[in-house]
Amino acid sequence: MTVLRVVGLILPLALDTFAVAAAVGMTAMSRRRQLRFSLVFAVFEGGTPAVGLLLGGPLGHALGAAADYIAIGILMAFGAYTLLHQDSEEGERAARLAGARGVALLLLGLSVSLDELAIGFTLGLLRVPVVPVLIAIGVQAFLVAQLGFRVGAKLSARFRDSAEQLAGVALIVLGAVLLIERLLH
Repeated sequence: MTVLRVVGLILPLALDTFAVAAAVGMTAMSRRRQLRFSLVFAVFEGGTPAVGLLLGGPLGHALGAAADYIAIGILMAFGAYTLLHQDSEEGERAARLAGARGVALLLLGLSVSLDELAIGFTLGLLRVPVVPVLIAIGVQAFLVAQLGFRVGAKLSARFRDSAEQLAGVALIVLGAVLLIERLLH
């Protein structure tokens, strides 16, 4: 069951990373910039859940028994937001992202890692080995970003939107599974 939870956790993150990287990949970035962006994605996406976990622990103690339900709600709400959010200016946004440097690149890393922050709040609830999961999230972010950059110019905007919507559905399903498990215990 732990393997299924880890896959259920990483799959939506990978789809979201792929969608962002594919959009940015449309701008024909150099391999060097692709590598730099992939490393930024990996560091932020691997580290942000740890921040969520650190913030979620004390918050969980303060909220008591309701903490699990709130964490599930956050996960499902972020999934719904991802599912319903449509960026009508995707091409412009991708061009801005591709040109990001310095502080803007760091802010980009943070902005693409908000779903990982939500995941971090729920890591304790998932009862998975935290360090291996954080490493797996970072590695998948790097690999999926590389893939997204390389095939981004070949994909239609519709396919990228579908990947983001699938990520939202996967987060909602993961939250529903956690809720059902919680209610049955």
